[in-house]
Amino acid sequence: MIDPRLQTLRVLHEQGTVTATAAALHLTPSTVSQQLRQLSARLGLELLEPVGRNVRLTPAALALVEHADALFLRWEEARADLAAYADGVAGRLRITGVATAITGVIAPAAARLREELPRLAVEIGEDPDTNRFELLLAGQADIAVVIPAEGAPPPGSGLRSIREIPPSDDPRFLQQPVLQEPQDLLVPAGHRFAGRAAEGVALAEADGESWIRAGDPADQHRLLLTACASAGFTPRVRHHAVDWSAVAALVAHGFGICLAPRLAPVPERYPVVRVPLRGEPLPVRRFVAAVRRGSERRPPIARGLAALRAAAGEREAKGA
Repeated sequence: MIDPRLQTLRVLHEQGTVTATAAALHLTPSTVSQQLRQLSARLGLELLEPVGRNVRLTPAALALVEHADALFLRWEEARADLAAYADGVAGRLRITGVATAITGVIAPAAARLREELPRLAVEIGEDPDTNRFELLLAGQADIAVVIPAEGAPPPGSGLRSIREIPPSDDPRFLQQPVLQEPQDLLVPAGHRFAGRAAEGVALAEADGESWIRAGDPADQHRLLLTACASAGFTPRVRHHAVDWSAVAALVAHGFGICLAPRLAPVPERYPVVRVPLRGEPLPVRRFVAAVRRGSERRPPIARGLAALRAAAGEREAKGA
């Protein structure tokens, strides 16, 4: 078995502070500090050095983290091999994901697993205020369905945010594409585009419109800026809202138009119209399913990934 104190050191490297590490692992800060002191004494090396009121990892600790990453990879592979000897797929599978991913693929996938594998308990969480990769690293989730963010800071850079996404080649995680979600224009019922819901419009035609920054600013706003830049203009953003009911109310009252993901729920009570975009390039959101590298062969996780791909395939076949 791997010394669990190595996992504490890995999480500290990711989180940056003892307090945040304790919260991620559901421990007290004193327990985290005690574990790291014990590990330091066991190895006969200083693993932490003070920096103001915080601490940082010593060069020896950073080297140890690299070895720990490799050890945990092999441990996940070992668990996968041993699980193959089990009689059927049982246990618990924890899936976390953004709200539209739950709507589009996670809930249908979980329903499929419930029918096919009654001994497998599937737990689903949106976890909007948590970095989902940190949940994977801490062992509090098995699969995370997320939207990869271009230009996100790498782990350990000190630039941390709720939607921080590690690079696709981060050796700790395996990231597989799941679904591409088209974007529509959401406009008021009386707008000049409202009558073109059947034929669609080119994004370049929306140059000069007032825009609403809609949805999660960490991915939707970046997508809006990138898409409009590709279409040859910069959007004039006048208002912003995260909740799609609030977004629809702003659009309905003529405060602007917005990009709306195909899976985003827009309340029917508002007089707004979804207008599909046409032409190239079409803005899309891409979902990836991430797991701890090496765990993808464990039967519950492998079946979970397969169910997500199947649900995504069914949705794409319907054109939704």
